Amino acid sequence: MKELIYTLFGDFRNQIVFLHVISAVVWVGGMIAMRFAAHQSIQMIDNTHVKIERTAQALKRLFTIVAPFVVILIITAVIMAVGYGFRNAAVDANGNVIDAYAMHTYMIVHVKEAIWLIMTLNFIAMVLKRNQAAKLIKNGDLIGASAALKLIGKYMVPLNIVLGLCAIYLGVFLRNA
Repeated sequence: MKELIYTLFGDFRNQIVFLHVISAVVWVGGMIAMRFAAHQSIQMIDNTHVKIERTAQALKRLFTIVAPFVVILIITAVIMAVGYGFRNAAVDANGNVIDAYAMHTYMIVHVKEAIWLIMTLNFIAMVLKRNQAAKLIKNGDLIGASAALKLIGKYMVPLNIVLGLCAIYLGVFLRNA
């Protein structure tokens, strides 16, 4: 499998890096646009029922757009982590550190992977919460739906924005390491 990844990365390095970067831009940028543009506009709607429905609809659209990019980002992250040879530069076959700076860089790769993993789990939780809100709306429980959507907007999306910006920064660091 490793050899396949090395070959794939060797043949399509620019395309893989591009897909990784554009996936991060769409995912994090979509959340920023939703939280600071769409959310603010939706809050101006006076009718509570319409406001809650529009929020749920907008989140569904965002999640539908973002989901394939989340998958692409994870796949390209694995390909790049192996393809760039961070581990091979840091440790020998027995796991002994051969270069301290390379080991530091390799650890940053793991931190970045952990960030994207946390973001992915949070994304899945947001999708489930949004789906729960949609069912509550359908059943006429606007208070429950509002609570579910508030959790997404107030905590879950901002968390992913902060984590995403950190991961992008680490990506820039790794690109220049």
